[in-house]
Amino acid sequence: MIRYYLMFALALTCADQAFAQQQQLGPEEELTAEDLEESTRTLEKPMYTPFVELYLLEETKALRQEMQNTRAELIEKVVDKELSVADKTMSYATDTVTYFFYLIAGATSILVVIGWNSIRDMRNQLTSLAEKRVNELVVEYEQRLKAIEEQLQQKSEIIHQNQAEIERTNEVHALWLKASQETSQQNKIAAYDQILDLRPDDVEALSYKADAVLEMQEPPLWAISLCQRALKLAPDNGHAHYQLACAYARLAAGRCRQQSGKSH
Repeated sequence: MIRYYLMFALALTCADQAFAQQQQLGPEEELTAEDLEESTRTLEKPMYTPFVELYLLEETKALRQEMQNTRAELIEKVVDKELSVADKTMSYATDTVTYFFYLIAGATSILVVIGWNSIRDMRNQLTSLAEKRVNELVVEYEQRLKAIEEQLQQKSEIIHQNQAEIERTNEVHALWLKASQETSQQNKIAAYDQILDLRPDDVEALSYKADAVLEMQEPPLWAISLCQRALKLAPDNGHAHYQLACAYARLAAGRCRQQSGKSH
């Protein structure tokens, strides 16, 4: 229910902005993509709140956890199936060898009347053949078990990597929550730096850090550098473009003030 309410609120906000833009254009003009883009750039406040961000992060976390659980269950079923097949194969080989020796014993009993020497020679030959076959089966199943062990090791490494990624995601989520609750821009920048230590390619962290730098009235070149890093990673990121435009505007305003001061 909360999900539908948030989606309805977001859609209602977009519809209100589009209706206001249409009223500004007039009844005979149509709202174009350029008008929507201009309206987005001139927003006075964000279209979403930290509560919406928190909800989206929680949904992403739950989806990732569900995918990891599904993958682990699938791996467990595959491993159990392979072990069951190997067990049945070994049982079949053991039964085959047992029946083979039963056959040898029966043949030996029948050939007792023919002569001891012939039976002894036959027994030696059959024993050597049986040992050869058993050795071949042992080598074959050792190779199969080794292959299964390698597969299990690879899957175990994948599971460990996924667990590490989940822990990293939880830590990043906690840092985002901490940054959203901070009132000091300096503390926000510290939280964004911790996020970038965990994920250096986090475009949103770079963009929000640039925003905090501008809020602290720091030199715009710092914010420009952060926005350019973000745009190298995601050239179509709207927030990074917006912060870059704000930084260039502040830089131009500062230069104008310097020129006016020199002229006076």
